[in-house]
Amino acid sequence: MAKTNFGQAAKSYTRSRDDIPVSFFESLNLRGISFEGKKIADIGSGTGTLTRKLKLRKADVIGVEPSAEMLDEAVRINLARFEDIPYWHGTAEETGLEPYHFDMVTVFRAWHWFNREAALKEMKRILKPMGKMIIADSGFLPGSLAVEAAFEVLESHLGQNLKPAGSKAESRQRINGFPVEWFAEWQENGFELRDFYKLDYEVMFSNEEWVDRIMSLSYFSGAPAEKRADISSLLLKRLHTQFGANESHTIPHACHVCILETF
Repeated sequence: MAKTNFGQAAKSYTRSRDDIPVSFFESLNLRGISFEGKKIADIGSGTGTLTRKLKLRKADVIGVEPSAEMLDEAVRINLARFEDIPYWHGTAEETGLEPYHFDMVTVFRAWHWFNREAALKEMKRILKPMGKMIIADSGFLPGSLAVEAAFEVLESHLGQNLKPAGSKAESRQRINGFPVEWFAEWQENGFELRDFYKLDYEVMFSNEEWVDRIMSLSYFSGAPAEKRADISSLLLKRLHTQFGANESHTIPHACHVCILETF
């Protein structure tokens, strides 16, 4: 799979991706999963959106991220909020973390970017026996006018063959939002599926926030800064023209969750 550079989107991530719903944590609590005092590695932590929310719930958490720009942004937020969350430069395939040390690993909006076979071996290495792995993915749903407007602008400048992110583009069938192949891979590599489910939620965006959210998509991960700026400007102009400068948009989202345990 081609390398993807998310560093260019670090600021957009910070401004637009802090949307993990409270229901995500409540749903895990209802299934007997608590975070307080647990050693957790948040893999592919990005700018620390999930990492910070785990810390808020008293987890002993570390964020692991390969992008230096994302890590810099996470550390900047640490300083601004007087937090002391540790972040570590590493990949899902080679975290550099201690073996058999963690009660849980979390992966949010990232599993599709990993070399999955190598990542599974590494997760097995760093987890304690019967450790938990929580893989979740979330995103906005099609159908609302703001989503339609955004994709009309994207398709007019990027073409109409916009593919799903990462390895999700390679799969033709999904179960609970995840490529069907992943379930067999998890089982074959010593991870038993304990539960999976879907959560529906909504996020409200201003025009500017919605532009930031769209510009954080992987379609722009390798785009030149000038092209990103041009499309951002065109999209904001489209939203102002179609909806008004002060309009807000309530966008339906879905969060898909899989809970796995080592055996």
